[in-house]
Amino acid sequence: MRRRATWFGVIGALLIGVAIALTGCNPLLLRTEAAQVPRLLLSVVSDPKTFNYVLNSESPNVFGYIYEGLIVEDGVTGEIQPALAESWEISPDNKRIVVTLKPNLRWSDGEPLTVEDVVFTYNDLYFNEAIPSSIRDVLRIGEGGALPQVRQVGDRQVEFSVPEPFAPLLRNLGLAILPAHALRESVETKDSQGDPLFISTWTTGTDPREIIGNGAYVLASYQPSQRVVFERNPYYWRSDNQGNAQPYIDQVVWQIVESTDASLMQFRSGGLDVLSITPDLFALLKREEERGNFTLYEGGPAAGTNFIAFNLNQGRRNGKPLVDPIKSRWFNTLEFRQAVAHAIDRQRMVNNTFQGLAQLQNSPISVQSPYYLPPEEGLPVYDYDPERSRQLLVSAGFQYNTVGQLLDADGNLVRFTLITNAGNKVRESMGAQVKQDLAKIGIQVDFEPIAFNTLLNKLGNTVDWECYLLGFTGGIEPNSGANVWLPNGRSHRFNQAAQPGQPPIEGRVVSDWEQRIADLYIQGAKTLDETQRKAIYAESQRITQENLPFIYLVNPLSLAAVRDRLSPIKFSALNGPLWNIHELELEEE
Repeated sequence: MRRRATWFGVIGALLIGVAIALTGCNPLLLRTEAAQVPRLLLSVVSDPKTFNYVLNSESPNVFGYIYEGLIVEDGVTGEIQPALAESWEISPDNKRIVVTLKPNLRWSDGEPLTVEDVVFTYNDLYFNEAIPSSIRDVLRIGEGGALPQVRQVGDRQVEFSVPEPFAPLLRNLGLAILPAHALRESVETKDSQGDPLFISTWTTGTDPREIIGNGAYVLASYQPSQRVVFERNPYYWRSDNQGNAQPYIDQVVWQIVESTDASLMQFRSGGLDVLSITPDLFALLKREEERGNFTLYEGGPAAGTNFIAFNLNQGRRNGKPLVDPIKSRWFNTLEFRQAVAHAIDRQRMVNNTFQGLAQLQNSPISVQSPYYLPPEEGLPVYDYDPERSRQLLVSAGFQYNTVGQLLDADGNLVRFTLITNAGNKVRESMGAQVKQDLAKIGIQVDFEPIAFNTLLNKLGNTVDWECYLLGFTGGIEPNSGANVWLPNGRSHRFNQAAQPGQPPIEGRVVSDWEQRIADLYIQGAKTLDETQRKAIYAESQRITQENLPFIYLVNPLSLAAVRDRLSPIKFSALNGPLWNIHELELEEE
């Protein structure tokens, strides 16, 4: 007998990617409980940062389980399909979409889900400038940054209109719809600082059962640093061809640990159903595949990026430079960044850290996207060439002392700190190699893996960092990364603007190339002709590689191990093994 299970959709594609990494607890206890309650056991790399979808900008997060939007992407093909929407009509001038909701939709508390919720979500939450949200960045239209107009036009009809054609509009309708009846008061009520109470609503300190959603699951419990438990949403809209309500699996459990070793141990002992694996584990798990009753899946290059980036922000906060002015001059020297790019032996990284199961990465756009520009079509690349690195540094005024250490023109030793998230063995290995490689051209790197939430605070709040190693999730639509490339975007980490509620940053400089990339993303979003769109994003990729705000490293293959009791798996690099969780079957043990 089999029991069944559903997964994300466009919410995951836009914001989060697949979150199945790490675990820690007593797996035998969970398996015993699972014998009584059909339960899917997964794991994540860190605690959720918020239960407020609008305020979130990080992964992993809970929202792919508890929310859906009007449309959803097929997890394999990326094609747009209806979710909360029953249908939609696009006007001939491509400036208007009228969406018809499915009938009889309900929230997880049983309240009706209506057009009012859709209008509230966009007009009162996403478009509300008093609410800090990276979502707004991907919805802005044209040079003026206008937002769509959203209004009710029928009992089940809502109209989205734009002042000019906006190519990503339909795909962006996968953003989550939130409950007006639960959140409107928090938006309309202000705190003592004049900010909406919504900003402090639905934090991770909130009772999880108070979080109202429309997805396949609802939050049942959360124990910090231990686990998140999701339970089946009895009001979820999906059903199978026989009329049976979906999803079929009663519970999904995230175990939270900060060590990939612990995650592997749990999977091998039977304490996990799914493990997102790194290439260094592939050979080990391949040997155990048959007797371990699991299958390894490989979906081609992962839909995301790995990079290092320097803090190019030349601004000040409260009169104090965000970055040491001496180091800021290095980081903002193009030849310095080019020298660093040439000094990193990325093929060695592929061979050693990734056991050959990766490829060199040179673009911010996922290889699965039709807008990806390959090197053979003019994308600049930085092959390993330490001698070229030295030449670039000397040409920019740097010099070497008698023991081979790199100094700047004023005699300052070139030394900086590289941070990444602790516990991620792959990133720790990548960072260690970057340190070694740069030492060969005389640069001293202090490599410091730190707690993930501390890292995020440095990047998005204090802006107190010099160089970081991390990655972004990817997808089909380039404009989903607009918040990375627009100068005021919330993920414009390499030169972050002050966000709402933060102290101002004085003297921040936006370079010409930086603005040009932003302009191209704006132009690409309003261009409907596919040939022209490809040319626009090709230019943006070339400029990115010429100026290196991010130094891209390698792109691993998308790999996962899945227990054979879970089926049918339709694995893809875009969305992993669980994107179709609503139709998965879970064999009882």
